Amino acid sequence: MSLSVEDLAEQTKFRLLLTIPYTELIQFIFDYLKRKSVLTFFFWFVCFIFLFGAILIRIKIAGIFPSGHILFHSFLGFIILPLIFIPVHEFLHMIPYFLSGAKNIRVGMDLKQFLFYVSAHRYVASPLQFIIVAFTPFVVISGGLLFLIIFLPGLWKWSLSIFLFVHSTMCAGDFALLNLYFVNRGKKIYTWDDLDKKEAYFYEKVN
Repeated sequence: MSLSVEDLAEQTKFRLLLTIPYTELIQFIFDYLKRKSVLTFFFWFVCFIFLFGAILIRIKIAGIFPSGHILFHSFLGFIILPLIFIPVHEFLHMIPYFLSGAKNIRVGMDLKQFLFYVSAHRYVASPLQFIIVAFTPFVVISGGLLFLIIFLPGLWKWSLSIFLFVHSTMCAGDFALLNLYFVNRGKKIYTWDDLDKKEAYFYEKVN
């Protein structure tokens, strides 16, 4: 049975662990990406591997294709595809929320922080639900891109490998939130968002 916001207010069973105003999300992301853990090591390692793979592909196609075509695919991978896939990334966050029963799901952005986010207003997510929501875009998009890079021809390997790296960096906020759970892995953490106040709340189950 899912919990309600009112259930988390029961102080004998839950304790407020952290409140994150949306205006401070960038600071939160930096803070939790700097906290050393297996998860942050995995994130930075994957980013490095994807970048290294893109560099190898670029070296391999040097001199084979016209420089104008390479430049176009570079622009495609660095800018066009990342912009196109922002709504795809956020939609992939929405699917687990929807499947778990969340009703009031909203997409938002903060251009000052260059952040895009999906939240379910006043919906309490269990640890497993939240982890699935956070991981889904990284797993689905990375897996799909790796498949395409293997089977598509050279220039597409180049642009998609760049995009694979860029998209992994776009998942920094997701990994920062996941690292909050990882560094508190001895605790059972529930979370909900108040989209009117633009705040996220994380509660620890104490009983």
